[in-house]
Amino acid sequence: MIAMKIRAAALAGASALLLSGCLLTPGKFTSELALMKDGSFTYSYDGEIQMLALSKLAEMGSKTDEPFEAECFDEDFEERECTPAEVAEQKSEWDTEADNRRAKKQREAEQMKAFLGGIDPSNPEAARDLADKLARQRGWNLVEYKGDGLFDVDFAISGQLTHDFAFPTIEKMAMANTFVSVVLRDENQVRVDAPGFAAQGGGNPMQGMMAGMAGLAGLAESEGGDGEAPARLVAAEGRFSIVTDGRILANNTDEGPQRHAAGNVLTWDITPRTEQAPTALIAFD
Repeated sequence: MIAMKIRAAALAGASALLLSGCLLTPGKFTSELALMKDGSFTYSYDGEIQMLALSKLAEMGSKTDEPFEAECFDEDFEERECTPAEVAEQKSEWDTEADNRRAKKQREAEQMKAFLGGIDPSNPEAARDLADKLARQRGWNLVEYKGDGLFDVDFAISGQLTHDFAFPTIEKMAMANTFVSVVLRDENQVRVDAPGFAAQGGGNPMQGMMAGMAGLAGLAESEGGDGEAPARLVAAEGRFSIVTDGRILANNTDEGPQRHAAGNVLTWDITPRTEQAPTALIAFD
């Protein structure tokens, strides 16, 4: 029964993250943003992206109703064997609530489907459906599903920076969280933030919450679950760079701007211990 409750807690936490928009996390990657005085920009991301251990979440969400098991405790709140009368009473209450449990599960499934842009997370092919959807979007040159909600992607896009930019964006999935954002300011200034490339201490609570849920799911297996391995959770590890011929007003790199053929480059080496999200402010005089 404990394992069932732990599994339910993990699923509830995963569902809460989905519905709050915390969906995506980077794995091993290389990413570069180029911002130039002529207004052009290029952004690339080559590496892994995980969607909240999507395959394990879908598997958990699609399970049928848990079997009934009576629970009784003594005055010291120690678990004890239930009497036949107590078992019968609890079983009656359990049966009475069956319709409510099914209705709640259906509502949650519909909510998750809506936030996933119409993709049904209870479908074993949900992750591959998402890969196909991304492959149709401009810039996603490669989207390969590797299992456990993990995708290998090659994204690159160029254009004129006439409006704000964010990565990643997924069609019909407005609540997806952002790895990198580029915001235009007055006086020809551009603010760059990369909240997705920081750990829990850097304003990205998703990393810690996801790790906690993975631990809960793993504990459920060890406490008498169905013996399946818990989903593998990746950690952000890679390099993010900004190349620019503009004037760098502020940044939080360790070494500051370095000379580059196109002007200057700011570089952040990202590890699971990175706490400060990369940020920079650039002016184009």
